[in-house]
Amino acid sequence: MPPDCLFCRIVSGELPSAQVYSDESIVAIRDISPQAPTHLLLIPRKHIASAREVGPEDKGLISDVCALAAELAMRHGVAEDGYRLVINVGRNGGQTVDHLHVHMLGGRPMAWPPG
Repeated sequence: MPPDCLFCRIVSGELPSAQVYSDESIVAIRDISPQAPTHLLLIPRKHIASAREVGPEDKGLISDVCALAAELAMRHGVAEDGYRLVINVGRNGGQTVDHLHVHMLGGRPMAWPPG
């Protein structure tokens, strides 16, 4: 765990968060600057700096994140109308924290193209 990684500190419990889910491999929290009525961050406990760092050994983890997103969408009442999953990669892609995380946004219509 890099000592300066914000999300490593959140998933370890060192920093407070509005946690909505936690298991041995993933933590889900409410985004502190929500862009939709439902805006959650799904954060792997394993430190992976970016989606470009995902390796073959992480296939199960990525699948688990997607399955959790579907479960949380049901729990938060956005599954039926739809929701968006976003992974920002690199500075030009909008990544501001160097720890892989998935944004789950729902509760309003989404425009295209994003950004």
